[in-house]
Amino acid sequence: MTPDRTDLALLRALLADGSLTAKEAGEAAGVTQPVAWRRIRKMEEAGIITGRRLALDRAKLGYEVVVFLGVKLAAKGRSRVEEFERAVTAIPEVQLVQYVLGVYDYRLKVVARDLPDFERILRRRIMTLPGIGEVESNVLLSEEKISAAPF
Repeated sequence: MTPDRTDLALLRALLADGSLTAKEAGEAAGVTQPVAWRRIRKMEEAGIITGRRLALDRAKLGYEVVVFLGVKLAAKGRSRVEEFERAVTAIPEVQLVQYVLGVYDYRLKVVARDLPDFERILRRRIMTLPGIGEVESNVLLSEEKISAAPF
């Protein structure tokens, strides 16, 4: 399936607010509720839309600090990579694990209550992971663009 202008307009509306009903998304895209509902369903069936995610305000939940980590594994190999991935995805404060090409092997997004909490997570959980080598931390100062439609 190749999305047309109407599909893209529906996707933009849903990206802006995933809780929109088909009627509300249709109004934003300039189509009726039945048309919007059919098109949204068709995009879900095609795998273009894979679900609507719940967005949480991490600061209101007490997680004030976001840190992005670049991680180099000390030893590589299929079993080491799988062992690292299993262990890192089990850490609840690790919100995102990305296997990347470049200077680092992985990029992690870690949330913490404050800097001492992040230090505890880093020392006791992340630095003890199997295969861990170099780690570089980048603390998020501000976030200007939350989500974007690539079209």
